[in-house]
Amino acid sequence: MPKPPRAPAQTSLHTTVPFDTAEEAWFWFIQANQARLDGARYTAVRGNVRRPCEPVDVLRILDRLYRSRRLMMDHLRVLRFYGLRQMPPEGWRKSEARAATLWAEALRALEPIFIDKKIMRDPFMRAVEAHRDVVPLWVFGAQGQTEARP
Repeated sequence: MPKPPRAPAQTSLHTTVPFDTAEEAWFWFIQANQARLDGARYTAVRGNVRRPCEPVDVLRILDRLYRSRRLMMDHLRVLRFYGLRQMPPEGWRKSEARAATLWAEALRALEPIFIDKKIMRDPFMRAVEAHRDVVPLWVFGAQGQTEARP
């Protein structure tokens, strides 16, 4: 008797933990790709911390930014090099000053897309959630619930 087809894992039922920063998402992506290149098999919803995306999603975002010329090959080289080191370039070092500029430009291009796709938490809303007692009035709507920033 043939085996029944397996259904994909239902990720919508599980709570996910978005990244706090674009840098954190980038380091996670590099580690996931490195593990895959080393022979690990990636299966969705199997990690200790459930993330709102898969590594291929970040790769597609990079591809789209590169094709639209918002990121250049120099940006990608710096992201890869320092991602493999698992530490950002240090701008105070003369030898890493250019790399630090490219790193910051690349993460500034990635951040709004990560926020839109819910891969990363909005830093403003994270600050609002952290300081519930001090919140500007315009953050709350007519019913007293927080509104999403446009």
